[in-house]
Amino acid sequence: MKSTIMLGIGATLLASCSGNKPKAEEKTTPQKPNVIFLIADDIGYGDLSCNGSKTIHTPNVEKLAAQGVRFTDAHAVAATSTPSRYSLFTGHYAWRRNDTGIAAGDAGMVIRPEQPTVADMFRECGYTTGAIGKWHLGLGDKTGTQDWNGFITPGPTDIGFDYSYLMAATADRVPCVFVENQRIVNLDPNDPIAVSYKEPFPGEPLGKDHPEMLTKLKPSPNHGHDMAIVNGISRIGYMKGGKQALWEDENIADSITVKAVQFIENHKDEPFFLYVGTNDAHVPRWPHPRFVGKSGMGPRGDALLQFDWTVGQIMDALDKAGLTENTLIVLSSDNGPVVDDGYADRAVELLGDHKPWGPFRGGKYSIFEAGTRIPMVVSWPAQVKPGVSNALVSQVDLYASMASLMGKTLEPGAGPDSQDYLDAFLGKDLKGRDYVVEVAGALSISDGEWKYIAPSNGAAYQKLTNIELGNSKEEQLYNLKQDIGEKKNLAAEHPEIVAKLKAILEKEKAK
Repeated sequence: MKSTIMLGIGATLLASCSGNKPKAEEKTTPQKPNVIFLIADDIGYGDLSCNGSKTIHTPNVEKLAAQGVRFTDAHAVAATSTPSRYSLFTGHYAWRRNDTGIAAGDAGMVIRPEQPTVADMFRECGYTTGAIGKWHLGLGDKTGTQDWNGFITPGPTDIGFDYSYLMAATADRVPCVFVENQRIVNLDPNDPIAVSYKEPFPGEPLGKDHPEMLTKLKPSPNHGHDMAIVNGISRIGYMKGGKQALWEDENIADSITVKAVQFIENHKDEPFFLYVGTNDAHVPRWPHPRFVGKSGMGPRGDALLQFDWTVGQIMDALDKAGLTENTLIVLSSDNGPVVDDGYADRAVELLGDHKPWGPFRGGKYSIFEAGTRIPMVVSWPAQVKPGVSNALVSQVDLYASMASLMGKTLEPGAGPDSQDYLDAFLGKDLKGRDYVVEVAGALSISDGEWKYIAPSNGAAYQKLTNIELGNSKEEQLYNLKQDIGEKKNLAAEHPEIVAKLKAILEKEKAK
């Protein structure tokens, strides 16, 4: 599907991307918009008050939603971070590869330098590009081979980002450091970092052996977050050294936000594309003292307020720079929510009436709707009319849709699964995709009304997180219009619909 952009805007953007100067009569058309992808971590559809939650108040997200389009049927490609972000950046279904699972802390780059990305596309169109915050897509060439004490290559610059300030892995995995432009921040050369996911380092205390050293958070039983101790919290993996470079968990959000605001200020006079990945709701949750106790739901609820603060800071920075009107913001999440994901932070006990998954079944890791149906808001005050859209949209299409916005035709092999649904993202097309394909153990396909889940040998339930994973050896079919909670399997009653959706899924798999 090809979206139609207003002629003046499309001509100007196409000219800028191709290197041709716009004609004199086109000078009155709007300049290229700045673009920000603001991707939360582990925040569910029901975690935001703009989606109807009465148990949490996220006023900055509400403000963003009020000036843009709020989507009710938006989807990530996968129900976990690494494959979800992989598809977001590459426009390629993560399930087409067998190496896009949850990346280890010392994983090599999942997105290879030869793969085109949405950041490459923006850079080709004259944009300055930045990646800040949660990454979880690996660094370096191969697992366990990074030079943590030098220049880590390949890295974000090889896939289109001019600037990067990233968490080396993810918050619950070592090394617990920030990496700026592919070098660890504040690293003392006399105290080099060593990382292992195989053997502990002699003399380095572990959480499972020294619970008295876990002064902030203790791990939940059997989750595996009981290895290296950093800042009073034990993690997955082993590390030693680099004491000066270690982050303080309560300052992670501030660090990410400050760098994002600085990027906006530094590039306010030129078009930019900025990816901001927040960490807040991902374990271990240890919010800044400004937010502690404010939600009434413990660290997880406080982390949601902290996320909302980051959104507000970015909006304020755009206002101060005079960029709000012509900045396109896509706010979303990488996957659905999880409550207890490895630390004894009383998240389950303090949840009360709050439902992070909203009206849906499942959560993070699950092929049921709560695993992949995520919050999404698109704001561009200069061009987007505020409202609510029930269009079926997928993050995999942001690549091709942003290329359409730029007036750029993607080269062969770029964004192979990404399609141009720009009109849907801008609130003009209220239908969106014909279907979405997703993965979380099993594969599923949904046309917005009917959802088919392919048979799988995976576990039906994950006891550690108390989440229904949705795997079954039987075919599953749900009518999402009548049964949003996916309670009644109608596969036996509607074999013709099963056959139709299964055939489409098989065709997608064969591509």
